[in-house]
Amino acid sequence: MPLADKIRPKSLCEFVGQTHLVGESGILRRIIGNTAGAATNRPLPNMIFYGASGTGKTTLANIIAESTDMPLRKLNGTSASTADIKQIIAETNTLMGCGGILLYLDEIQYFNKKQQQSLLEFIENGDITLIAATTENPYFYVYGAILSRSTVFEFKPLSPDEIIPAIRRGFELSEMSNVSDEVIRIIAQGTGGDVRKALNAVELCALTAVNGSVTPETALELSQKAAVKYDRDGDAHYDILSAFQKSIRGSDENAALHYLARLLAAGDLPSACRRLLVTAAEDIGLAFPNAIVIVKACVDAALQLGLPEARIPLSEAVILLCTSPKSNSAYLAIDSALADVDKGLTGDFPRHLQNKHYDGDDVKNKGQHYLYPHSYPNHYVKQQYLPDEIKNRVYYEFGDNKLEQAAAEYREKVKRSTLE
Repeated sequence: MPLADKIRPKSLCEFVGQTHLVGESGILRRIIGNTAGAATNRPLPNMIFYGASGTGKTTLANIIAESTDMPLRKLNGTSASTADIKQIIAETNTLMGCGGILLYLDEIQYFNKKQQQSLLEFIENGDITLIAATTENPYFYVYGAILSRSTVFEFKPLSPDEIIPAIRRGFELSEMSNVSDEVIRIIAQGTGGDVRKALNAVELCALTAVNGSVTPETALELSQKAAVKYDRDGDAHYDILSAFQKSIRGSDENAALHYLARLLAAGDLPSACRRLLVTAAEDIGLAFPNAIVIVKACVDAALQLGLPEARIPLSEAVILLCTSPKSNSAYLAIDSALADVDKGLTGDFPRHLQNKHYDGDDVKNKGQHYLYPHSYPNHYVKQQYLPDEIKNRVYYEFGDNKLEQAAAEYREKVKRSTLE
């Protein structure tokens, strides 16, 4: 049995982390206390545990099951079938009077809609109380009807200080009681808030120990890769990209470089390049229009070079964007225009902008009457371009930066000269 399973807590006293849920005033601690024992008339609610691996979801489900005296059945969404669900449903008929079955469904995101629906009737009548666990956002992956009948609890990555007691117990169970505090701290800091990874590192340290001793260098080597949590199809992927762009938007080059490093450590060069390009247009925009040209050159160089050399032009692009003036005026303008189109606010083209050169017999004022701007001073003449229904719409507002304010001044100057 892996060390992580040997050391799995059997009670809340041994449980580490998630103090917002199981601390002295934690809501799950109160729920467990109020539903514990077979004599209680308070039913256990259906729950969804959402959080990263190694944060205690399965352990807490086991502790809850022990406290309620309900028969516990376990399924994993990666391997269970509809037949497995039917078998558990059939058991509910033979366990009448026991308060129903407590079903722990791990990785529920791998159950399709039909499989999740098959549980719904029995969740509603109380034959099955569901505790589902997922590493992905349940609001995207869990069937709505189940979600509406459940309470979502988020499990957070553990801090190094919260992981240390589990690491100490792991070394004690491995009969290694003289491990230095430095080694324990290295493992706690290098496993990304994942207790299971920390205990796996402990197990590897015990296997590679020399004369019962573990060096800090060994601990670092065995745990340093564990902190990188990344799944190109999961929440972590989008969380890193979101943090990456928001750091650039906030002009924090140090944070942006950190998130770039995490993307590159995971080997996700395409996502880093794509996000840099969109950020150059969305967040720097017309305050420094050449930014996207430079970023495109950096991205092209990075894709040609590949990793690890790609890190250098991408670092240049990140620093450039972070230290550039910011404007989202172009982004807001096109979104505003798209909103009108989505609402059906379009209308017919003004006659003088149309491509046709023939007017029907019923038209009194025949002719296109288009005014050619290049034939006028400053290449500008006032005429209507938007359809009649939205002719006074304003989508673009000049940003408060040097370049856009200069353009605004030029626009006003041209308009004034036309009036004169």
